[in-house]
Amino acid sequence: MAHAVVHWEIGAKDAATLETFYRDLFGWDIDASMPGYHLVAAAGDGIGGGIMQTPGGVPPYVTFYVTVDDLEAHLAKAERLGGKTIVPPTPIQNVGTFAMILDPEEHVIGLMKMQEAT
Repeated sequence: MAHAVVHWEIGAKDAATLETFYRDLFGWDIDASMPGYHLVAAAGDGIGGGIMQTPGGVPPYVTFYVTVDDLEAHLAKAERLGGKTIVPPTPIQNVGTFAMILDPEEHVIGLMKMQEAT
């Protein structure tokens, strides 16, 4: 099973400034209706993403999210391969559950188990 990249994210020191920058640079459609996390609409063949304000003590970052069928198994496998879990499995209502890891070079990567269709 291929593990698709399904979402990207920018964690910003100043999310409002970065949203203006990317909106003006690329014409991105940014939905600011969700407090603290603003969705960027997919365009053309691309995938959507999000821009969020990082909390104090968290450095800015850019990451992507990869779908997995078993979040816990992939977190354990990442750790065996030299990665580190930095955000444990966390539910997102009506979407699924995500977690975040550091790879062996300390890049932040998100893992996403999508909610089963009902």
